[in-house]
Parts: sequence; C-alpha cells; structure tokens
Amino acid sequence: MNDLTPPETETTPPVGSQETGTHGAWTPEGSTEPKPTEDGIIAAIGTVYDPEIPVNIYELGLIYAIDIHDDGRVKVEMTLTAPACPSAQELPEMVQQAVMAVPGVASCEVETVWDPPWDQSRMSEEARLSLNMF
Repeated sequence: MNDLTPPETETTPPVGSQETGTHGAWTPEGSTEPKPTEDGIIAAIGTVYDPEIPVNIYELGLIYAIDIHDDGRVKVEMTLTAPACPSAQELPEMVQQAVMAVPGVASCEVETVWDPPWDQSRMSEEARLSLNMF
C-alpha cells in the first residue's frame, strides 16, 4: 500500500525548519524566505500619516531613499516638513514599524535627513489635490 500523504504547505514549515512569522516558498530543500520588494515597502510606508496632515508621508514626499539588501535589511532615508515638526519622534518609529511588518524584512533602519530640505514641490499631484495646493 502506498503512503500518499500530502506535502507540507508553506503554512506548515518542514520539520526542523525555523518559523519566522513570514511565508516563503516550500522547496524539496526546505523553506525559503520571501524577499521584500520596493512596492511592498512603499505600500507599507503609505499607511503612515502625519497626524497633522491628511496625506500619507510617501505622497507628501518625505521619503528620500529606500535601500533593500538581499539579506532582508532595509534602510529608509526620510525627512520631515520642518525641523521643529511635532511628530519628529513618532514618524520615524511609525515608518520602522510599518516596514518591519512587510514579509521578508529582517531589520529596518530609518534615518532622518535634512538635506535637501523638504518643500512642497516634493509632494505628489494627488497630495496637492487632497490639500488644495495647486
């Protein structure tokens, strides 16, 4: 009699593998971790809003750079609308938490930069329309 047990799925890691909380692919050699994508990182950052402005910080143009490394490390360079921004402490932490929720992200460093200074020209057209800034 043949043993026709179904193969293990990605929600059930193979015996001996380490559970990481993210879903990769299952191969005969074992589980693989998903790779974070720029689109995934941008989508996560797009969930972060400045408490004083009803537009997400990506559309506001506060994100200057996103570096994704092969090992799952992510570095985000961002700025704020002004050095005295009341959200200066919480926005970078919110970005880090959002990025860490993306499958495949192992760590996230968020650096606040001031050069070049932010100005309204960095906002997307959608953000300008939302804020009635033409």
